[in-house]
Amino acid sequence: MPAPRLRTAFVAAFLALAAAPLGACGNESVTAPKAPAVATSAANAGGMAALTAAAKKEGALNTIALPRDWANYGALIDGFEKKYGIKVAVENPQGTSQDEVDALKERRTDGRAPDVIDVGGSFAQSAARQGLLAPYEVAAFDRIPEAQKDPEARWYNNYGGYISIGCDAKRVKTCPSTFADLRKPEYKGQVSLNGDPTQSGSAFAGVYAAALANGGSFDNIQPGIDFFAELSRNGNFNPIQSSPETIAKGQTPISIDWDFLNLGYAEDFRRKGADVDWRTAIPFDGSFAEYYANGVNKDAPHPAAARLWQEYVFSPEGQNLRLGAFARPVLMDAMAEDGTLDKTAAEKLPTVEGTPTFPTEGQTEKARETVNREWAEAVPG
Repeated sequence: MPAPRLRTAFVAAFLALAAAPLGACGNESVTAPKAPAVATSAANAGGMAALTAAAKKEGALNTIALPRDWANYGALIDGFEKKYGIKVAVENPQGTSQDEVDALKERRTDGRAPDVIDVGGSFAQSAARQGLLAPYEVAAFDRIPEAQKDPEARWYNNYGGYISIGCDAKRVKTCPSTFADLRKPEYKGQVSLNGDPTQSGSAFAGVYAAALANGGSFDNIQPGIDFFAELSRNGNFNPIQSSPETIAKGQTPISIDWDFLNLGYAEDFRRKGADVDWRTAIPFDGSFAEYYANGVNKDAPHPAAARLWQEYVFSPEGQNLRLGAFARPVLMDAMAEDGTLDKTAAEKLPTVEGTPTFPTEGQTEKARETVNREWAEAVPG
């Protein structure tokens, strides 16, 4: 895990923001601070010191579906608590992106509602359309690539990776490296996803990647559904949701999942001395990259802590913690330019070819609708 870095880029971005009028708030300036619940930036809340003080007074942050072994959330939560003295509660750590959105809708006046969410891109877009997220520009907002944020700042990507194929070489004679390989009879009952693609962002991405590997496109995810339907018919698909526990037990020896998760599992197994030889391949026939988006609950019980959390996970410290768990920080290029990137951690990332492209919001929504409509019948179990 990389050591925390000085937040020079964060401070510089904040000072630049504080020195200029806030476009999101007309001609108002930092001399007329807003309450945290309606603040659209740290400067708009009276400055970083004021936001921090308000968050410390709240003393708590509600989160949901943040496993400690997912993209270094354990280190991020520990770092935030130590830095600010704010207790982070994590409800349903193994929950899905859909669980997070449902919690926003169902608990609008509930003090237990999540203050922030971390979801797959399509789920963030859906939450924004439903009016569940508050506009809030983190200090680094202008440095986030345009394609990776909502113009109204209701969500923005924080970290991501590539769909990969994880495999236990102790239980699988020859590990697959492409989607085409997964059709081979030798993988009967061994191929799994990390969840149900109608609920899980990572599983949904696995179907999208399979579509690209089988003649589909961002406009056409159906070949991905057909691919898993074929694997189900021939007995290769395993409906058990993959996790470190199912992998260690030998229940899911091949798992289609994010590279940062598969690589992290391998490191954990080695550290614990587990009887697992977990290997990771990024399939060239279905190269699919995606980032996970963060957002603030419009009705957050702890609005200042919610906004302070966003500042933390988008700071160089937070972004380098992501990198320490093989997740690609959204600000990676910007941090490489300003010297705040942990180069040692960056060098450990697997090499990929070309520049990743991403589906548009419209393409993603169409794909989600197709999966929601077709998956259960096509891939029973």
